[in-house]
Formats: sequence, structure tokens, C-alpha cells
Amino acid sequence: MAKDKDIDPLQRRFEALRGSGRLLSGTRPRSLRESIDALAGGTHDLGGRTDVYGDGVVGVLEEKVAELLGSEAAAFFPTGTMAQQVALRCWAGRTGDHTVAMHPLAHPEVHERFAYAQLSGLRSVWPTTGRRMADADEVADFAEPFGTLMLELPLRDAGFLLPTWEELEATVEAARARDAVVHLDGARIWETTPHFGRSLPEVAGLADSVYVSFYKTLGGISGAALAGPAEFVAEARTWRHRYGGQLYQQWPAALSALAGIERELPRLGEYVAHAKVVAAALAEAVAELPGARVFPEPPHTHQFQLWLPYEAETLTEAGLRLAEETGQALFGGWREPGLPGISYTEVTVQAPALEWSPQEVRAGVAALLERLK
Repeated sequence: MAKDKDIDPLQRRFEALRGSGRLLSGTRPRSLRESIDALAGGTHDLGGRTDVYGDGVVGVLEEKVAELLGSEAAAFFPTGTMAQQVALRCWAGRTGDHTVAMHPLAHPEVHERFAYAQLSGLRSVWPTTGRRMADADEVADFAEPFGTLMLELPLRDAGFLLPTWEELEATVEAARARDAVVHLDGARIWETTPHFGRSLPEVAGLADSVYVSFYKTLGGISGAALAGPAEFVAEARTWRHRYGGQLYQQWPAALSALAGIERELPRLGEYVAHAKVVAAALAEAVAELPGARVFPEPPHTHQFQLWLPYEAETLTEAGLRLAEETGQALFGGWREPGLPGISYTEVTVQAPALEWSPQEVRAGVAALLERLK
């Protein structure tokens, strides 16, 4: 398909990905009809009740999440931003301390418009500014008091980074020694188990509460859950109502989350393993380009960053042309971190990427680079 300068950029991208026979990163976008049809593709009994203010299928999902994480209870939220704010607000009230220790690249700092401060009067402190999770010494020796330590697993904006299991345990223990509670931003906790070599209940069990997303890894429509002690979750449900999250019906999001748990969760180990193969092939393909790199190498999850010495707009256009002309789509959007002439993209290895051999990855990158000349 030739480029039409008048076409909406989002529509052009949608059509390019829809028309591609092969995708390296992410999954093919669904049409509205396909999205509706997918809701009926799981094993949940569609003859049962939908939900009214969270009962019915939403309640089934909450019970499933609590079981998966080994938690006493879980509550469904329409957005992760709401779940995070409610969790931090509840812990502030319980500890009597409105200071939250987190990373400067954590989701509430970068992607939530500082809602924790604007809505709840909380303040943040940073035990580290390094592009990694704070270690035990940094938490133990931090000069200011804090009531809650929030850890994002993996730390997405640093490159989907994870500590070792021993480092994570030590950091949590350091927070406990300061009488702080620990909350996990576990939007992507699902794919951390291969790296840690531990089960979901073991990972979630280190913390006092954990938030999980249903669309970032599992491919759901939207939605999140907050899990933890039953008394804490009951309080969170009250704040969910106050924040406007007690929607009349949320069964489409709940159904898609259950389908994602059924379909995607068992495959994440396979995705993480193949991400290492894809990352190694990409690193070889761009080895001669100054400033190009894969990070981290090897990846800690099924997601990682690819950096190339070109402007984001140039890379996006070359990628769209490649998809339109060859039916091969390599990457999603590109971002510029502020340095001139260098951009990065987030590579997500899912089912479509399993078809790609290292040789095919290298050939695909060569075709992309040819279009950059």
C-alpha cells in the first residue's frame, strides 16, 4: 500500500499492522468485531450473570486473581492508575506516614500526572536515582522517613529491569526493618517468574499489597486488580467507589481478563525464553551502528529496549513502509529521550514473534536499515 499523506497516522499504522503477515513485536491489532468475538473465546460460562457493580463475572475474576497471587482478597479496578492511588492512600492512612519511597522512573512519577500528590496529598522520596531498583543499603540508609516502599517489577522505563531474587528479598527486608510497608507495582508481575525462578505467590507474598494489570501482558481490554489482606482490600473497595471506579457493569473487561489469564499466562515462559533469542539477533544486526544497542542484554522479561541512532519520526516512517511494502512489521512506536538523533522502541515478544528465527530477525532489520538510507 502506497503512503497516503492525507491518511490519519493512527489509521495508517492500524492498517499496516493489520495487513502484515508477520509481526516481531507485539500482536496484530484487532478490529472492533474481532474484539467482541474474542470475549466469547474463553471457558467462562456465558450463560451466567454479567455483573452489577462488581458481582457476577467480576467477582469470579477477583477470586481468580487472589488465588493466582496467593492473596487473601483482590478487588477489580477500571484502571491501574486508580488502583495505585488507592493502594498508596490506604497505606498512608494505616501507617500514619504520607511519604512514599519510589523510583523517579516509577509509573506514578512518569505516567500518572502526580495523582498521588494532587489527589491524596502524598509525597515521594527516591532512595536511588540509578536506572535500577533501589538496593537494600539505599533503603536502609535513606535519610528521610517513609511509610511505604513502592517497587515496580519490572521497572519499565529503565528497560523492564528486575533485580535478582536475593536483591529483592534484601530490599524488602530493609524496608521492613524501617517499619515500612511494601507495595508492588506488579502491572507486569506475570512475566517476572522466569527471571526470579519463583512462583507468583512467592513473588507477591514478599509485599503487603500488589497491583496487577490485565491488558499490559495478558491482552485484556482494560482493567486492573489490587490484591492483599482482606481488611486492606475491603478499605480499597470503599476508596474505589469514592474515586468513581464503582462502574455499573464491567463484564467485557472481566471476560477479556479471564481469557488472557487462560491463554497468555501459560505462555509467558516461552515468550521470555524467545525474547533472549530475538534480543541476541537484534544486537548482532545493529552491531555496526554507532550508539545502537539492545538493553538489557539478555532481557529480564519478554520485553526490552532497542536503541538506534535515528530520529523517532524517521524510524517510524521506515517501519511503516517496510510493513506496507513487505508485509513484515518489526517494531511499534519510537521515542526520543531528549538526545538529538537517538531513539528507542520497546520490543515485546509474544506469540507472533515465536515464528521468527535469528536469521529472519537479522534480515528484517537489514531491510529496515535499507529504508533509512
